[in-house]
Amino acid sequence: MDEQRSTVTIPIRDVQLPADLMVPPRPVGVVLFAHGSGSSRHSPRNVAVARTLTGRGLATVLVDLLTPDEDERDTRTAELRFDIGMLASRLAGIVDWLAVESPAGDVPIGLFGASTGAAAALVAAAYRADRVGAVVSRGGRPDLAGAALAQVRTPTLLLVGGLDEEVLTLNEQALTELGEVGELWVVPGATHLFEEPGALDQVAEHAGTWFTTHLARTTAAPRRS
Repeated sequence: MDEQRSTVTIPIRDVQLPADLMVPPRPVGVVLFAHGSGSSRHSPRNVAVARTLTGRGLATVLVDLLTPDEDERDTRTAELRFDIGMLASRLAGIVDWLAVESPAGDVPIGLFGASTGAAAALVAAAYRADRVGAVVSRGGRPDLAGAALAQVRTPTLLLVGGLDEEVLTLNEQALTELGEVGELWVVPGATHLFEEPGALDQVAEHAGTWFTTHLARTTAAPRRS
């Protein structure tokens, strides 16, 4: 499969955010990635998952949610990586951009969040329930989504390593908040970063199945003027 690859700049309010797009022929959906604290759109784990999703017919968007200046400041202070409200607002803005600009065509949109990025993805899903058809969290911190977690109406898959005990407990608690839209899958023998042989492959396969299943049921939302 020959996908189209490009780097674009997405305007969100007063900032310009760089993003890498991979678009396979005739995509069935597009998945927007939100990386975790201290990471970037070049995260090797997210890039690996994105490649698997592209092989499943899903376009992917890997984006930096902080500008270079903000990232430099965050490296010193770590103050922005936990600003879930700001990150979620930017994700919601990118969802709107995807719906209007349609770089992958008029297809349903999913969100994939890792670590703290998962909290931002869940808040964005609550903000854009009309446009987000599925969410996957990898080793996520859904507890950081706060009150928005109970407002999520989008099918959400929580993927957690079996040895990532503290995060597993947080996800089990979040599953109660999510109710019938949530599902938890534990990858046996995996730690937080899924560095064990085959662990990330399981994440990618489960994510691919979740997105292709739920986005196939989603009709692209009407465009907002």
